[in-house]
Amino acid sequence: MQSIDLEKIPANTGCEDLQELDKRYLWHPFTQMREYCREDNLIIERGEGSYLFDTQGRKYLDGISSLWVTVHGHNRKEINEAIRSQAEQVSHSTLLGLSNVPATRLAKELVRITPEGLSRVFYSDSGATSVEIALKMAFQYWQQQPDTRKRGKQRFLTFSGAYHGDTIGSVSLGGMDLFHSLYRPLLFQSLKAPAPYCYRCPMGREAGECGFACLEEFDRLISAHKDELAAVVIEPLVQGAAGIITAPPGYLRAVRERCTECDVLLIADEVAVGFGRTGSLFACEQEGVSPDLMCLAKGITGGYLPLAATLATEKIYEAFLGEYSEYKTFFHGHSYTGNPLACAAALANLEIFERDCVIEGLQGKIERLRQGLEHFHALPHVGDVRQRGFMIGIELVKDKATKEPFAPALRMGHRVILEARRRGVILRPLGDVLVLMPILGMSDSELDQLLQVTYESIGAVMSEMTV
Repeated sequence: MQSIDLEKIPANTGCEDLQELDKRYLWHPFTQMREYCREDNLIIERGEGSYLFDTQGRKYLDGISSLWVTVHGHNRKEINEAIRSQAEQVSHSTLLGLSNVPATRLAKELVRITPEGLSRVFYSDSGATSVEIALKMAFQYWQQQPDTRKRGKQRFLTFSGAYHGDTIGSVSLGGMDLFHSLYRPLLFQSLKAPAPYCYRCPMGREAGECGFACLEEFDRLISAHKDELAAVVIEPLVQGAAGIITAPPGYLRAVRERCTECDVLLIADEVAVGFGRTGSLFACEQEGVSPDLMCLAKGITGGYLPLAATLATEKIYEAFLGEYSEYKTFFHGHSYTGNPLACAAALANLEIFERDCVIEGLQGKIERLRQGLEHFHALPHVGDVRQRGFMIGIELVKDKATKEPFAPALRMGHRVILEARRRGVILRPLGDVLVLMPILGMSDSELDQLLQVTYESIGAVMSEMTV
């Protein structure tokens, strides 16, 4: 490829030059770069409310909340101002042996709004690191128990289709071979229970029986391995990256009860489902579940700056207390732990939730989405439509009767999202599952636009297939 002389590129670089630079220098996540470099790429320049604008001034509805992080919309003045104001004080100060004002205030707020029993906050910078921290906390908790028999509890139980991030510990929990199989030699082994994917039941049951059958297998595994299990790790109510797989009512509550009975910690990974995505502030609330450890990220700052938090119970926290010479300290940390700018953004995010009664205002929108999605069932290549709050998965299939999927080489999901982009909506597929993740602040008309464009894009691409 021809080299680019950076000094000859003007300061106010045009769209074509930026595309060239993008393809020449960037390596995009979860993207086959050979195919990416063949396409006309979208480069975002600014955002406003529910919309993003590219370098040519074209306007797009952000149908995936910029990868599930944007909560109240782009360019919210309250969050912008909180970041600016904090930057005038201090942009970063380590949390190793010191503290700062926003991190302290945010920790209090997180303990106040999360499920009862969570009382301590440990900061990091991404969903994967929040899970990694929870794993190490759970492991070390058992190793520091006075009862030496408990120290054999060193394994973790997760679920098929699980996705908890891309660091080695979180990948070890994962159940997505497409993402994780290559790295298996690097990973520790975890136990896998079948997740209740009711459309394609891993236990071979009918949809109405799937959750019950999967729970029976979970019961068998946790009972058989309770003396070696440190924790069960679950994505409450919805498995996001697996294709918006929704658990049946009562499943999460049953998992919590089994963990308690078997003296196994429960880690709730609310990275994707937290901050209103499922219709409540946190997914665990919907079934009255209090986990032992909870992982938060994505929407914690409203989508403005990277921040994550791992919350723990006082019981877990106290297991790490002792004299320095006992080496019970949790020896883990990040350079930007508790970054003041990110914590200031998170505080502004939470203030908007409360001041605007965001959760209460979601319920009518969720019903509007549900009614609008009913029409999708009539499309001949839509096999399943899954919704939990503002999280939606539309599964495309080659044969509706047999549930036969399309050949991966056809990239049907990708073709649909490109068609939607031409119609002014940004989506992203998970294979052949179209994911709709609206910004919580979207208006009724914007939600209608999102559904209409998605519907039309599916129809247009499938019509091309039959010509």
